[in-house]
Amino acid sequence: MKKRIVFIMNPISGAASKADIPRQIERVLDHEKFDYELIMTERSGHATELAARERERGTDIVVAVGGDGTVNEVARAIVHSQTALGIIPCGSGNGLARHLLLPMNVKKSIEIINICEINDLDYGIINGHPFFCTCGMGFDAFISHKFAEAGKRGPITYVENVLREGLKYKPEVYEIQDENGTTRHKAFLISCANASQYGNNAYIAPQASMSDGLMDIIIMEPFDVLEAPQISIDMFNKTLDKSSKIKTFKCKQLHIHRKKPGVIHFDGDPVMAGEDIDVELKEKGIRIIVNPDGNKDLRKPNMIQSAAAELFNEINVVREDITKQTRHVIALSKVLQRRLNL
Repeated sequence: MKKRIVFIMNPISGAASKADIPRQIERVLDHEKFDYELIMTERSGHATELAARERERGTDIVVAVGGDGTVNEVARAIVHSQTALGIIPCGSGNGLARHLLLPMNVKKSIEIINICEINDLDYGIINGHPFFCTCGMGFDAFISHKFAEAGKRGPITYVENVLREGLKYKPEVYEIQDENGTTRHKAFLISCANASQYGNNAYIAPQASMSDGLMDIIIMEPFDVLEAPQISIDMFNKTLDKSSKIKTFKCKQLHIHRKKPGVIHFDGDPVMAGEDIDVELKEKGIRIIVNPDGNKDLRKPNMIQSAAAELFNEINVVREDITKQTRHVIALSKVLQRRLNL
């Protein structure tokens, strides 16, 4: 018996055109396995309404065609049901798809759907908002808010906001309570990760797993402008957890108190919240189509990431050289001053 599969497509997510996707679905999808329907979203939240309707109908698979926002809208409607989530990633960051090692190519994504290997995976909730990749507060939530206000999408806009706002952002003090007790931290950001990355292969939690029943909590301590390049390198090299500015631990539930209300984010979607924030993990609460060869597909950094890493390394070399030269000049100045005083 054929499975019913519904593709929910956000026509405006990401930067690339989606005009050819309906034709590719028709051509590549295995019609002996699936009867399908393609529906376009018309507004924010529409994907959730459509996915909830398909859940009630008993639809076997709902595929989110878009970015992490579309994935979140679809996924939140089908948690704790027999309806599985599929993903054709075509957004700005595609964090969940990249964590799952799904292809960024539309044709190959549909071929993964044809194989239809489904796993029961974890998801999280922050103050009532489901998230499937990451959530958090502090600088990343602040930037998510700026990104949403920018009016245009894409990694360039994101980087522009990070560079413009990063030096002005003031870290906050957070009181964090989990199963092991309460601690206080002054932090640049706190991220709760179900999956490993924000998107674009920027790994905030390199060791995170969607099947271990735990969240990875990342506390990034304040850092200065000279330390920023190395933190960026670590994020793209999957070594951020080794940084001296990072504290990490795992837990299932978390309560965070801060001094004033502010922005939080769930899968990059910003929302205002109060002084108290509750985060919890729901173990194996959503069924997701995965890449059966995902573990074999250990991707090398792409050319952009490699170039960025080389650039940051060069910056570090220059920074160290300037520091040495500055110290040398200061030492010479002191010697000269002593001789002049004589």
